[in-house]
Amino acid sequence: MPTRPRPGGLLGERDVTAVEDMDRPDCELDRLNRSYARFPIVNAVVSGWRATYSSRIKPLLTTAVPTTVLDIGCGGGDVARNLARRAAADGYQLEITGIDPDERAFQFANSAPPVEGVSYRKALSSELVSEGRTFDVVISNHVLHHLTTPELAAFLHDSEQLCGRIALHNDLKRSRMAYALFWAGSWPLGIGSYIHGDGLTSIRRSYTAAELRAATPPAWTVEPSGLWHNLLVYRPGEVHDV
Repeated sequence: MPTRPRPGGLLGERDVTAVEDMDRPDCELDRLNRSYARFPIVNAVVSGWRATYSSRIKPLLTTAVPTTVLDIGCGGGDVARNLARRAAADGYQLEITGIDPDERAFQFANSAPPVEGVSYRKALSSELVSEGRTFDVVISNHVLHHLTTPELAAFLHDSEQLCGRIALHNDLKRSRMAYALFWAGSWPLGIGSYIHGDGLTSIRRSYTAAELRAATPPAWTVEPSGLWHNLLVYRPGEVHDV
């Protein structure tokens, strides 16, 4: 297991060599499933999807037809389920497809109590591009920092092909404060799961806003998403200066 830096230690550069235990094919399945089961708590506290839904997704919704959403790398599927519940509470309907290439994630998400309008597939985004699929909204949560440079380029290309109205990729923003607070506050959720250790690794692998701007094409913008996240946004048809 890679050595963890001390809270507040130097985080001046992305640690692209660090590997999250959940990503290992031989990780413990029980601990992995407990991690998926606790992600709703983590995402509710730190990921900012309530505000993102209210400010960026809800204004696109109508009562005439359901809005289609693709959640790429959906993991345990909690973000998709929560967005569908929020829309339903507001009188709107979402048709959300969550995809993940990991069989373990797909099995966990697909076994959760069903939420109307939400479905899951074991698939890569490139498969949906090949099928000619498009969605009104394309999202992801905590995916970008997992990707190599070529994988990030392919991921964003697929997102552009699949996106009809807006793409919103939410990811952690690396900082010493974020690392220190997560180190201090997440250990109860880490008991019997991978959340504590992998969360710290995720922060070490994540981008600052400036790094994310430099790593992505001009058509994408980096916008704030609370204190601890960057939101990478694409709106088809917008023109950006290079």
